[in-house]
Amino acid sequence: PWFAVYFDLPLLVTIFFAMARRSPIAGLLTGAFIGLAQDMLGHNSIGLYGISKTVVGYGASSLGVKLDVENAGARFLITLGFYLVHSAVYFTVARALVNMTLSWSWWHGVWGGVANAVLGTFLYFALDKFKQRT
Repeated sequence: PWFAVYFDLPLLVTIFFAMARRSPIAGLLTGAFIGLAQDMLGHNSIGLYGISKTVVGYGASSLGVKLDVENAGARFLITLGFYLVHSAVYFTVARALVNMTLSWSWWHGVWGGVANAVLGTFLYFALDKFKQRT
């Protein structure tokens, strides 16, 4: 569907639950599980999304410990940043390890990040009721 071309819902869920749990190991495992599930349902090599979402899960949970992630502006910027990190890690792994022919587009990356950050900001407030309180 057209929605899946522009928005990466598994990435948004990974960022949300990693920041909510605020444990680097839990964030790492969340990212790995969601990424590998996405790899198994997709058509590319297994591990591309697994590696990139593991990096994002670890980073988001580590950042969630240090920052106030309840603010809408912070959520927007964090999602934008981690979308770009996810894209860069995916591109690097796909080109260097899997030898896929991909081309990098900053225009697509930035606008995709902004679109996902806007959706993510609203989605995070809807998902707040599932957050594990510590």
